[in-house]
Amino acid sequence: MIFKLEEEHIAVKEAAREFALSRLKEGVIERDTSMSYPTEFVKEMGEMGFLSMMTDSAYGGSGMDTLSYVLAMEEISKIDASCSVIMSVNNSLVLWGLEEYGSEEQKQKYIPRLTTGNEIGCFCLSEPEAGSDATSQRTTAIDMGDHYLLNGVKNWITNGGKATIQLVVAHTDKEKGHKGINVFIVERDWEGVTIGPKEDKMGIRSSDTHSISYSDVKVPKENRIGADGFGFKFAMKTLEGGRIGIAAQALGIAAGAYELAVSYANQREAFGISIGNHQAIAFKLADMALDIEAARMIVYRAAYLKDSGLDYGYASAMAKLIASEAAMKHTVEAVQIHGGNGYVKEYHVERLMRDAKITQIYEGTSEIQRIIISRNVLTGKLELPY
Repeated sequence: MIFKLEEEHIAVKEAAREFALSRLKEGVIERDTSMSYPTEFVKEMGEMGFLSMMTDSAYGGSGMDTLSYVLAMEEISKIDASCSVIMSVNNSLVLWGLEEYGSEEQKQKYIPRLTTGNEIGCFCLSEPEAGSDATSQRTTAIDMGDHYLLNGVKNWITNGGKATIQLVVAHTDKEKGHKGINVFIVERDWEGVTIGPKEDKMGIRSSDTHSISYSDVKVPKENRIGADGFGFKFAMKTLEGGRIGIAAQALGIAAGAYELAVSYANQREAFGISIGNHQAIAFKLADMALDIEAARMIVYRAAYLKDSGLDYGYASAMAKLIASEAAMKHTVEAVQIHGGNGYVKEYHVERLMRDAKITQIYEGTSEIQRIIISRNVLTGKLELPY
């Protein structure tokens, strides 16, 4: 693995950082407080190619690699994790799945609509009784001949209120277990689709999270993705890539808190010297630097494996686990370093701490990541593919 970024990767990283600092930073506290959806910035991210980074240019995407996507996610997450999760879902869970497994007709019809920022997509897997256990889906899609009849409820859906195109996971034959699950492309304006109230969350508050209910929604047969029974595999493979995006988000949150902590430690004085010169604070910063750099290498490696066409499922689980744990641990430390100032909004670190927590939960909890990793350990599949 090469540890020096190519020029094109550096250009992506710098463009994302400039956008985050010049456009997202001002107003980020107010958006968080009021739970205001960043409509203007989503459109700008589309125009800059950030909403379709790994999508083929033939469908209107940016045609970049996974590492470019990770670098952009990291920089944007340092400033506004709400914007980065909107970006992550559209890139990793919606466009990647459509391009990888959709029919050519589906790709031509739906992908170009999701690349510009005018429209956005969502991935509807979680349910009130089915989160980590995806086989316990209660949403059903009954084969009616020329269409499916979709009924059920999805919750915790990021982009749920704004998304015009939804990828919905549903059981078509419960007796077949995971082999009786399919994924369907559903449009928000179809009859029977109802968007629930916006969730009032602890973190990533300006992102759009809703429940969505389906009541006798007619889904055309041509809107099923893949062969009959392919839905469970679609969901699991899509989440593998999605975890790289959330790992990059967690990495960015941790790195953003670290940068703020270093700056504050150099400026704030106690007992006649900057607090960074007190060993108690200096060692905290050293631990932050160590854990964040370790997480960064594992996240970048997962992206490298994906770009190289190698197995990356366990690597994405490792990346998400280490980055999310570092984000939670070190945003708390950043607040501690800021002292009383860390407890108020204007210093940003309390928001980063709140944002960090969800990275340990969505797209597979930390416990689920440990299950994935341990299974690879016990079956001898954890050998490094170099």
